[in-house]
Amino acid sequence: MQKFILFLCSLVLSGCDNGSLIEADISKVPVSVSVIRFDKAFAGATVEELPSLKEEFPMFFSRRIPDSVWVQRMQDPLQQEMAVEILKIFPDETLLVDKLGPLFQHIKYYFPRFKVPTTVTLINDVDYKNRVIVASDTLLILSLDNYLGANHRYYTETKKYIVKNLKADMLENDIAKAYAQQYISPPVKNTFLEQIIYFGKQLYLQDVWLPNLSDASKMGYTNLEWQWMQDNELDMWRYFVEKELLFSTDPGLTPRFISNAPFSKFYLELDNESPGMAGRYIGWQIVRSFIENNTITPQQLLVFDAEALFKKSNYKPKK
Repeated sequence: MQKFILFLCSLVLSGCDNGSLIEADISKVPVSVSVIRFDKAFAGATVEELPSLKEEFPMFFSRRIPDSVWVQRMQDPLQQEMAVEILKIFPDETLLVDKLGPLFQHIKYYFPRFKVPTTVTLINDVDYKNRVIVASDTLLILSLDNYLGANHRYYTETKKYIVKNLKADMLENDIAKAYAQQYISPPVKNTFLEQIIYFGKQLYLQDVWLPNLSDASKMGYTNLEWQWMQDNELDMWRYFVEKELLFSTDPGLTPRFISNAPFSKFYLELDNESPGMAGRYIGWQIVRSFIENNTITPQQLLVFDAEALFKKSNYKPKK
């Protein structure tokens, strides 16, 4: 295990706005970033060293799995190749610390009880659905084989709308989303409005935790997809209202407008042009409007009732 103590120097700012002052305060938050490269340890271990590896990392070795399986994995050429490919992007812990340190500072600033976790990296056979796991309040697991770049040959059979975000630049965004889910109260009535505001709150946390990340990246969009959303925001909102979807509990709305997908399903000619997750985008704009029109802390926002939030947001899409 290599441990990195990150103490970022405070910035000397003059004539700056409130946002810059907040960032200056955040830069003073001391965090200890601990990264354990289990991917490197496993790839570099011999069969004879397997018992000691199991003793050091018991959480990754199920008692139900015989040693023969681990030995086979150690000797698997594809596993060995993956380890080499990961080292091309993450040769050491520097890039990980550079990304994790500022993110953890921001989370701890807004949520002082946040415990900076030990981060463990591993290879998980490109299981992109589980590329970031908050295993406990003190353990974060990252599958680095999911961050090799959108054009990597390992992803040729994965759908393009997913592959475009399998890159190192999305690492801190994925981690922010995973931690946001730990803080936000889930929907109760499970209406469409509740669901989109749930994701709107998640994206708002990404706003405050990742202030230098583009809005397009927070959604996992390309710049063109983001522009499409902005250009069509009013029409999408009208569709949701006119079709009386806001208070619907139809489960079919989730894959149409909320789940990650190649496009949103309005059942109109524009569908093939639209990015997926239109509902999340609208929910985000509602939450942003609420923040602009009300004085509230992030902690209060996360437990605020979705319907009440919507009414107080005064959300009006731009024409």
